[in-house]
Amino acid sequence: MEEQNKVFGAERRNMIVNMLRESGGPLSGKVLAQKMNVSRQAIVQDISLLKAKGEPIIATSRGYVYYEENSESTNFTRVIAVSHKLEKTGTELYTLVDHGVIVRNVMVEHPIYGDMTGSLMIKNRLDVDAFLTELNKTGASLLSKLTGGVHLHTIEADTEGQLDKACDVLKNEGILLE
Repeated sequence: MEEQNKVFGAERRNMIVNMLRESGGPLSGKVLAQKMNVSRQAIVQDISLLKAKGEPIIATSRGYVYYEENSESTNFTRVIAVSHKLEKTGTELYTLVDHGVIVRNVMVEHPIYGDMTGSLMIKNRLDVDAFLTELNKTGASLLSKLTGGVHLHTIEADTEGQLDKACDVLKNEGILLE
């Protein structure tokens, strides 16, 4: 097996951007590190530098995503306030994606740090499954634990009707706050 050469500096960062743009899904730091023959920490630093230069890279629980907003997009977005216990996380997320809704992020208001946002970019049931698996595997806490279950999501869909229907179901489930 041939030894792969390390890719350095700006060339590596350009390759990361191109890989993320073309990937069609999240790429983990581990995968990027293997492809560049560098440490995962080198990739984390590269991602930080790229973000600082304005590249629209989002870190999700499944890896990095290049998220460029399409100015010609006719998508509708809405910020919703929800509250639920950990056990209802799946119900909330499956409800949204089953209605064609993308869950872009989660936000909470921390008493010391102020607004805290975590990128999600959950688009379908496979993404929900991966999120829930990672949550169970790591034992990590949801941001909403800091606020007694109350949190916000920025959601996006092709039509306002999709957002309305998803919100109606969340309301009936006792998850959507009014």
